[in-house]
Amino acid sequence: ATRGRSSNHVVTSDQNDTFAAPKYASKTVAWLRKELRSRELSATGLKVDLVARLEAADEKMSSSGNDVHVRRTQLVDGEANKSQEENSANAGSEKSRTADTDVALKRQREMDRLERERIVLWRQPITTIQYFILETAILFHGYLLRLWQNKGKVLICLVLTLQLVWLYHTPGAHQQYVVFMEKKLHWCAYWVFLGILSSVGLGTGLHTFLLYLGPHIAQVTMAAYECSSVNFPQPPYPDQIICPDIDETDVTPSIWAIIAKVRLEACMWGIGTAIGELPPYFMARAARLSGDDVDDEEFEEFEEVQQARSAGNLAQQDWSTRAKVAVTKLVERVGFLGIMACASIPNPLFDLAGVTCGYLLVPFWTFFGATCIGKAVIKMHIQKLFIITIFSEHHIETIVNLIGQLPKVGPSLQAPFQDFLEKQKKKFHIKPGTNVPTEPNWLSYIFEKVLLLMVAYFILSIVNSMAQSYHKRKAKERQGKQRV
Repeated sequence: ATRGRSSNHVVTSDQNDTFAAPKYASKTVAWLRKELRSRELSATGLKVDLVARLEAADEKMSSSGNDVHVRRTQLVDGEANKSQEENSANAGSEKSRTADTDVALKRQREMDRLERERIVLWRQPITTIQYFILETAILFHGYLLRLWQNKGKVLICLVLTLQLVWLYHTPGAHQQYVVFMEKKLHWCAYWVFLGILSSVGLGTGLHTFLLYLGPHIAQVTMAAYECSSVNFPQPPYPDQIICPDIDETDVTPSIWAIIAKVRLEACMWGIGTAIGELPPYFMARAARLSGDDVDDEEFEEFEEVQQARSAGNLAQQDWSTRAKVAVTKLVERVGFLGIMACASIPNPLFDLAGVTCGYLLVPFWTFFGATCIGKAVIKMHIQKLFIITIFSEHHIETIVNLIGQLPKVGPSLQAPFQDFLEKQKKKFHIKPGTNVPTEPNWLSYIFEKVLLLMVAYFILSIVNSMAQSYHKRKAKERQGKQRV
């Protein structure tokens, strides 16, 4: 079969193996896109599309290789070798250029990230304020365009709002229900908003459970033990807690009665935290469907976890990487129950779970439903039990006694705490409308100042975050031009 031919014309089994399609299914999406770009092919679409595109290219390469072998049998050995050398040189130079471009883009992205971290008010105040204003204008313009594109829905909502306003201001027997619904909606919206602020990821996030919901549950618990009842008069509850005038049996309310008293606000706060977890989910879902590269820390963290999983050396990884891998495996394998389990405990890695669900194209209601059940039902009852247990009457007395036993500073710290608790108990027995002079207390003063500082830092972090978002937007546009 090889008579009169050079050994270079024989297509051996090793050469045929070079045209066999490799196992692309085990590769990451980033590797598949890089390989497609190196072959000058489209790098958009889902992972299955990227794998199919690479396998089709390999099959085409295999068939073209067989055609070249047939033509080689009709050409002179010198010309065939020369053509092969030229093709190898061209392919090598193309791969080298692609690799250099990828390295340059990665280096530029890292430089942009370092520059972006320096855009904060206390380092570059003028630039930060300027970027914040520009990003706000871009977002405002984008929202206006979306409203214009959905002007039919906006018109329907406007008509319904005008009807509700008309009903609200029209006198009649329905006004008592209007007042009741107004108070309930305001109360629910207030706690939903605080829950969103706690988890939405604007800046550093505002710890509204420690600042608002936790103190509210603690106050209700102390009032329940002091009044021997949870049937506080409405109004002024929930704005002010006052013991009822009716003499009830001197029986301490059960812990379940106190839980039921604060169930509405706690569940609304939990629903708000579930809403705040949606941005990472939508970001990862959009990136998966579009096939575009996303310069986002959370998405890059997810890709690093996927690479750690594919490497298979988890025993050599640090504990944080192993924890992240465990979260992604739980969400990927267990599904609804895995998402609910991650949402049911205080979990700083839940953003990673949201990114995983978005990347795996988990249905929206599966993700949001599991998150709501986990955060608004399971997790909130755990937190309520903890706060109510800590602030029950006998535990409060135990804590105050332990403070008094501290060496040197114990008695000086115990007195203000006892004074603060006594004043709180007296407030529960004040009649509505009675003006009580407020006496200064350093515990209340410190809490108010800490609250103001945390809110101020939260606002500053929002400004920094939006300014950095504008820098990221401009860097992404520049990288897109460089890639083209």
